[in-house]
Amino acid sequence: MGKVVDILKKVGAITTNSHIVLTSGKHSSKYLNKDALYPHTLEVSKIGKMIAEKYKNKNVGVVIGPAMGGIILSQWTAHHLTLLKKQEILGGFSEKDGENNQVFKRGYDKLVGGKKVLVVEDFTTTGGSVSKTVRSVKACGGKVVGVCVMVNREQAHVTAKVIGAPFQSLDVFQSDAYDEKDCPLCKQNRPINTELGHGKEYLAKKAKK
Repeated sequence: MGKVVDILKKVGAITTNSHIVLTSGKHSSKYLNKDALYPHTLEVSKIGKMIAEKYKNKNVGVVIGPAMGGIILSQWTAHHLTLLKKQEILGGFSEKDGENNQVFKRGYDKLVGGKKVLVVEDFTTTGGSVSKTVRSVKACGGKVVGVCVMVNREQAHVTAKVIGAPFQSLDVFQSDAYDEKDCPLCKQNRPINTELGHGKEYLAKKAKK
């Protein structure tokens, strides 16, 4: 673990010894809470600068992040790339559609067409959101020069091959992510955390079955 995890600890964004439902649907006892990080603009700015430093020589024209977490990070990264390169680097984001894909709305498809694009995200567990964003960038005629996440929670499984583009992370945080059927926390009847992650939605869906 390195600088980013240290920042997350500093702002109280790491929860342990709980029962969390992650965005991916997997269950974990640990949680990285982006909502606890993003109000601290100075710290987010530092992270955006770390990413920008890695890609300052890659001729990036646009920085894209998948909603929601990638939106703020894309703006800070584009801001610092603009300062480093002394030319305007645009920032935008992709959004989920009804089929859970990441697509471009609001005219942002025109931002990426014919451009070299850097895709950024805060945390990744399966690589799903960023890989879908990569596909959308390519479908709009953009070239993905790289994907960078703040923290990779599954270093052994989330790779450039899975993402579909050159990939790196600023830091790693190995979490114990389980499929629901294999979750030891469920077997121990540990209560689902409804304050963090997607526990509230998970329980609501389960109640309808």
